[in-house]
Amino acid sequence: MTNLLLSVQSGINETVTQITGVPVQDVQVAEMNLWELTLKGGWIMIPVGLLLFLAVGVFIERLIVINQAAKEDPSFMNRIKDYIHEGKIESALNLCRTSNTPTAHMIEKGISRLGRPMNDIQVAIENVGNIEVSKLEKGFPWVATAAAAAPMLGFLGTVTGMVRAFFDMANAGANVDIALLSSGIYEALITTVAGLIVGIIALLCYNYLTAQVNGVVNHLETYSMEFMDLLNEPTN
Repeated sequence: MTNLLLSVQSGINETVTQITGVPVQDVQVAEMNLWELTLKGGWIMIPVGLLLFLAVGVFIERLIVINQAAKEDPSFMNRIKDYIHEGKIESALNLCRTSNTPTAHMIEKGISRLGRPMNDIQVAIENVGNIEVSKLEKGFPWVATAAAAAPMLGFLGTVTGMVRAFFDMANAGANVDIALLSSGIYEALITTVAGLIVGIIALLCYNYLTAQVNGVVNHLETYSMEFMDLLNEPTN
C-alpha cells in the first residue's frame, strides 16, 4: 500500500511539473480555510447554504415535536379501561384532554362516539389518527425539497463554473495559464461538493424523521386496536 501511494504521489508530481514547468518541490502550497473555499464557490453557495439551514432547522423542530408526541404514560390505557368499566366516561375524557398527545386525542374521539356503531367509532378514530400524523409530518416537504434541490444547484454551479473557465480561456487568447482558469474550476468543483453534502444531510434528516413518525404511527395503531378490543369485550 505504501509503494502504491508513493507511486501515485510521484505521478501527480510529474504531471504538475509538466503543466506548470516548475518542480513540485519549488511550488509553495497555499493553505485555504473553509470560508475561503466557500467564497470561491460563487453565488450558488448562497441558496445551497440556505437549503442547509432550512433542512437542519426543520429537522430539529420536527424532532422535538415527534419526541414529545412519542412520550406516552404507560398507565394511560389501563386508566382508560378502568374508567370505562366503571362507567366514568367524563373522567376518561378529562384524562385524554389533560394528556394532550396524539394517542389521547384519538382515544378521546373514540370515547365521544360511544353508543354509535363500531364502524363509526373506528372510522372516527382513524380520521383523528390521520390528522395527528399529518401534523407530525408538517415541514417534511421542505426537507425533501432541500435533499433534491441542493445537488441540482451544485450541478448548476458546475456548469456555470466551466462556462466561466472557458470564457476566461477564450478571452485570454494565447496567454492561457492555470491561474486564469482556476476561478471557474474552483466554482465548478466547490459547488458540486457543497450541493452533494447538503443533499446527503437533508436526505438523512428526512429518512430519520420518517422513521420516527412511522414509530408513532405504530403506537397509534396499537392503542387503536386496544381501544376497539376494549369496546368489544363481552359485558357480564
